[in-house]
Amino acid sequence: MQKIKSILALALLMFIHQSPIQAQTYSTKYEKPLSTVMNGLEKRFKVKFKYNVDTTGLKLTYADFRVRAYSLEESLRNILAQFDFNYWKQSNNIYKIKPYEYPRRHVQEGEQMLKYLSGLYSNKEQFEMRRDSVRREVRKLLEIDKYKDSLVHHKAILGKIIKNDGYTVQNICIETLPGEHLFGSIYSPATKGKHPLIICPDGHFNGGRYRKDEQQRLGTLARMGAICVDFDLYGWGESEMEYGKDSHQTDRAHVIQALNAEVLLDYMWNNRKDVDKKRIGVNGGSGGGTHTILLTVLDNRITAAAPTVNLASHFDGGCPCESGKPIQLAGGGTCNPELISFFAPRPLLIVSDGGDWTSSVPELEFPFLKRIYGFYGAEDKVTNVHLPNERHDFGINKRQANYDFFIKVFNLDKTKLDESKVKILEPSALQSHINGK
Repeated sequence: MQKIKSILALALLMFIHQSPIQAQTYSTKYEKPLSTVMNGLEKRFKVKFKYNVDTTGLKLTYADFRVRAYSLEESLRNILAQFDFNYWKQSNNIYKIKPYEYPRRHVQEGEQMLKYLSGLYSNKEQFEMRRDSVRREVRKLLEIDKYKDSLVHHKAILGKIIKNDGYTVQNICIETLPGEHLFGSIYSPATKGKHPLIICPDGHFNGGRYRKDEQQRLGTLARMGAICVDFDLYGWGESEMEYGKDSHQTDRAHVIQALNAEVLLDYMWNNRKDVDKKRIGVNGGSGGGTHTILLTVLDNRITAAAPTVNLASHFDGGCPCESGKPIQLAGGGTCNPELISFFAPRPLLIVSDGGDWTSSVPELEFPFLKRIYGFYGAEDKVTNVHLPNERHDFGINKRQANYDFFIKVFNLDKTKLDESKVKILEPSALQSHINGK
């Protein structure tokens, strides 16, 4: 009996020694498995976590001291920072745990950034000093002038003109850097005379610039009287044949796409006598909206801009083609709303929706822009069309907002607004085929 009691006592001592509760001491850095801590948070705050990261075997030091009884999100920040993870709220009680993303922040951080930026200038003079300084630094960080110095300046290769109802389409290929090309299409009105020009950077929507809604938008704008030019993303479409499909996921994509927009604008400016140089627009959605903003920073010839479903103070663009170069570090730190504010007091449309990161625009980014435009007495020149029940796309209501904007600022012919008149061409018809494919 005594032997049995001794064995039980020894077992109890071993259990106590190995108990996680007893291990919670300074000497063990109050360490716990991350999974244990996260499970505890779920029970304490009555939430559910979904994971895009592997937490197997991860240990959290000073575990319980990182938890704040009054705040789940502060607790998550304290806990996840050790592993370079972040959290994103998906509904009232569901959170996704993801790797840290340098271009993506929480809405509250965007709000704090705009508050900080607003404190840097209280009048037009202070704002313009900041504007000019940040613009110069963006060019330097993007390194676009190094690339522009290497342009080959060869003649453009123009395709056959495709005649449609009230507009034409012509493909264009320009050798930019030695052995490298941009590939695009020019949508022109069938009418004679001077026409506004709209450069249309593309986003990451399926189908690229060959998709139906892209052709509908550019064709309709052309029918109403605007010349529109779009072009392949770096490593997409025909560009993929030159660079390969993995090239888009590089920081070079950021500068090449900006360079291609500039090259096309230069070509149209210098070679098309039907371009009205007083009416130069830029219009793109999603990643194309990011490059819409960037083009306004790089080129003072732009007179009207309409970035669509992209603007946010808390998101710079999740693709390297939008944030591969560190331009958001210009001026000690900036963001897309400040960059597009430099466009003031020229006409600006911001299209946003309730189903993506632009849901904060009406309450956060748009008031910031209105304040800047107020420095010029031009609050009426900046407009927000917000679609709270829609998601991230370039659907008909987003396109309609763009049509209305350019009809107003460029005096387009509204009677020609009819998307059904636009002929949707096969992708091969919008390519130059210089690569023999």
